[in-house]
Amino acid sequence: MNRTREETTSEIQHYIVIRGKYGELVEKSSGIPVVEDELEEIKVAFEEILEDWESGESRDLSELFGDSDLTRLLLITAMMEEGFLEEEDGRLVLLERPVLEELTVELRFPIEVLEDELKRIDEVFNPGMVTEFTLEKRYYVEVMEVERELVENALEIAEEYATEESLVEAMFQGIARATLAEAVLQLAEKYRKKNELIEALMSMEPLVIETERERINIYFDEDAVEDFLRELQTLGYLKVKGNRIWV
Repeated sequence: MNRTREETTSEIQHYIVIRGKYGELVEKSSGIPVVEDELEEIKVAFEEILEDWESGESRDLSELFGDSDLTRLLLITAMMEEGFLEEEDGRLVLLERPVLEELTVELRFPIEVLEDELKRIDEVFNPGMVTEFTLEKRYYVEVMEVERELVENALEIAEEYATEESLVEAMFQGIARATLAEAVLQLAEKYRKKNELIEALMSMEPLVIETERERINIYFDEDAVEDFLRELQTLGYLKVKGNRIWV
């Protein structure tokens, strides 16, 4: 027997961010394979993007990006930030061909990928960290028939799970949820209709908390916000009735 199930879930991902001029990063990365490989990917992407692209010509975004191509996205972003590319009517215009060695680029790595090299990377690059918190509503088909033994084993493991990693995740969960709640309550002072508040909140995504070396990006979808509003109402921070909302 199956049944559909829905729940609001959150996900936290930590990234180490290295930023600098491409040529300088190449010099520093010697002997750090994971960084060398990423820089080589950037070089290949740079040559592919600018192949047969003359100054003054425009390209459609679909010509420049593949599916989930983070390297190209970071490279295009770098060229736009430094004024080599300009967006015009949904297309990108090449204003001037950049020199790759002089281009300031950003490398982003999931923190678990760098476990073995993290200390050295910290010493060589003085990197920053970006934490992304995503709150979203997910829909599942739940299988009702389960093996009792497997369930009992899983519960025993869960009871013993209380690691430093779980405490760190809980800390980021708390920071992100508090920031989202603060944004909602500030908007609730301005908007009296729930749909207008949600629309305004979605236009602010992602919410960003930034320090000198760290940044937390907070993402969410409309269904998750609806559930979050109900949670805030349960906690007594605001009231929602139909499409009306007030603090």
